[in-house]
Amino acid sequence: MTRTTCLGFPRMGRRRELKRALETYWRDGNAAALLDTARDLRARHWNLARDAGVDSVPVNDFSLYDHVLDTAVLFDAVPERYRALLAADPLAGYFAMARGGDGLHALEMTKWFDTNYHYLVPELHAGQRFRLAGDKPLAECREAQALGLDARPVLLGPVSFLKLAKTTDGSDPLALLDALLPAYIALLEKLHEAGVAWVQLDEPCLTLDLDAPTRHAYATAYAALALGASPKRLLATYFGALDDNLALATELPVDGLHIDLARAPEQLDAVLAALPAERVLSVGVVDGRNIWRSSPRKVLPLLHKALDKLGRDRLWLAPSCSLLHVPLDAGQETGLPDELRGWLAFAVQKLEEQQLYARALDGQDEAAQALQAQAARLADRASAAGVQRNDVRARLHGLSAQAAQRRSAYLHRRAVQAEVRPLPLLPTTTIGSFPQTETLRRARADHRAGRLDDKAYEQVLADEIHQVLQQQEAAGLDVLVHGEPERNDMVEYFGEQLDGFAFTRHGWVQSYGSRCVKPPIIWGDVARPAPMTVRWSSYAQSLTEKPVKGMLTGPVTVLQWSFVRDDLPRETVCRQLALALRDEVHDLEAAGIGIIQIDEPALREGLPLRHAEQAHYLDWAVTCFRITAGGVADATQIHTHMCYSEFNAIIDAVAALDADVISIESSRSRMELLDAFERYRYPGGIGPGVYDIHSPRVPGREEMADLLRLALRVLDPAQLWVNPDCGLKTRGWAEVTPALNAMVAAAREVRSELEVAA
Repeated sequence: MTRTTCLGFPRMGRRRELKRALETYWRDGNAAALLDTARDLRARHWNLARDAGVDSVPVNDFSLYDHVLDTAVLFDAVPERYRALLAADPLAGYFAMARGGDGLHALEMTKWFDTNYHYLVPELHAGQRFRLAGDKPLAECREAQALGLDARPVLLGPVSFLKLAKTTDGSDPLALLDALLPAYIALLEKLHEAGVAWVQLDEPCLTLDLDAPTRHAYATAYAALALGASPKRLLATYFGALDDNLALATELPVDGLHIDLARAPEQLDAVLAALPAERVLSVGVVDGRNIWRSSPRKVLPLLHKALDKLGRDRLWLAPSCSLLHVPLDAGQETGLPDELRGWLAFAVQKLEEQQLYARALDGQDEAAQALQAQAARLADRASAAGVQRNDVRARLHGLSAQAAQRRSAYLHRRAVQAEVRPLPLLPTTTIGSFPQTETLRRARADHRAGRLDDKAYEQVLADEIHQVLQQQEAAGLDVLVHGEPERNDMVEYFGEQLDGFAFTRHGWVQSYGSRCVKPPIIWGDVARPAPMTVRWSSYAQSLTEKPVKGMLTGPVTVLQWSFVRDDLPRETVCRQLALALRDEVHDLEAAGIGIIQIDEPALREGLPLRHAEQAHYLDWAVTCFRITAGGVADATQIHTHMCYSEFNAIIDAVAALDADVISIESSRSRMELLDAFERYRYPGGIGPGVYDIHSPRVPGREEMADLLRLALRVLDPAQLWVNPDCGLKTRGWAEVTPALNAMVAAAREVRSELEVAA
């Protein structure tokens, strides 16, 4: 029979049990309860995979926070500042690396390739020593074996681990490969001794543009791993095609290769031609990044071609990548229309779907008939009401180039804005959201359930906005926000008010740690029936003399953080979103909101992994932002916000957005991200975050003042804005109030220094 497998599985559970267990542990320190929940979830998920037909279940893909952090701890790649705490209390030390605490800064966090998952960046240095310091992969393998399962440990491969790391001294992380390999070899030997048949080594960096030293590192690493006792090794690549790395990947001494045919089906012929005899090929034909059922008319020809070339013994079926990036089970979504639900496949359905393909390849008529029915259902999708709208498509077709232009150049706008809205040097603001209190969450839940009527709920929102404004004025902030109490999520809130979107109740996906998002589903053409934010922004502005920013999520971020229809080019969907949001921008301006922030934290995230594809993406992504902001008056100040982004590769595109002010995450990296702005003299305002809102620690005034002084080594004082790294939704008032007070005090201190120096 054709073998099926899985590269990884969602971690949180049907009801986000891991999230709740983590947050309870962070409050009360009950480690036993957290570990019991984690063990139960692992067993439950392994059994789900087995019940869906998976022959070999992945283990060690589960994490209490992040699998890259797990790898760093496993191989003792622990910065010195955490060692004492890690030795005294391994869980406390682990979470200090992830979140900060006990006076310790957290590790830097950034996006996992082009996904919305965030990983912790390993922090290394020249001369770093590694050792096998734990047994997590082996322990979880034994758990699965005790349940009668064929367990395949998942490891982040050594080269990708180093490529994803940073060094504190500017040295090349790959120079540490020889020191790291003995720890990997020791682990493989232990897994072999435990009777493990296969181990999965994830090397997603093989789908990137690689330089000669990285290619040499791959050859060196896998030659070394092949020398010792080891389970059979499955080299897993995903998120794109191997392309010019194909020869390298197929020459490495491994026993199997996984390729992503959902992202890059065109690579199959070349891979089949290059694959050495006897090597297993795992084909990722079911998309692990999106929630649509696959097209049997596209998938079956690929599978038959692979089967004809390889035979059944050398062919495995799998999702394209780990299912970490999709929700757990569409069967929970009983509130969705039956027609839409029939188009969807979450993690469980994807495993069942690939089992259908395997059975069809094995000649089972029932499976073939089920796939025929799936193909017919997907064909009917094109004619379903709302999927195509003539009015939306006509407006998009008639869009002129002028729609993406501001009325005047930036320098003229800056002068107009300074005259209309005078602000002090180093103006202070926040990114938008404020703490979502228990009172607010309860009111939202009661309103959704019908226990609280519209009038009473709106009064709760008005009270929250009033309180948030009072807190900001008391802190002395210069530009205020309304706090976004009406918003459940920065994307979901807008999607709920746009045509062409659908929403799940249980479709949670991990973003980082305990933080989960519930991405909307874009299934039809997008349009805005009515204003979405004007009411509450206008209300907030009526309560204060200080300027209040209007807050929008930008079109690229709505696109990136949704599950996007797969029957239109993504850039077309993004332009539809841009037109809908443009209407909102103009309505905010007409209502007297003079500062409008259009958040685009996902702009860098959407950047294709291959350089040759990046220019086209950046062109349409920038154009979509400019369409959203286009046509507003010179006095209207457009802000944008980006977080956890490396700007060096896209600094020209950031400038091309033509925003008046950008704010960026930079506190965890101690302003390292500003290096891009030193090389490229960005003309507009820049707000590099001066404290990390993803950590519970409250930084002091002097710490933030020092960061501002670092920023001033790169930026002109007239450019510098002062703000946190990101929104404050996930923090509590007990943390936010002292942090904002310290931030304003830091800004005033540095402002005073500048005035004295002048």
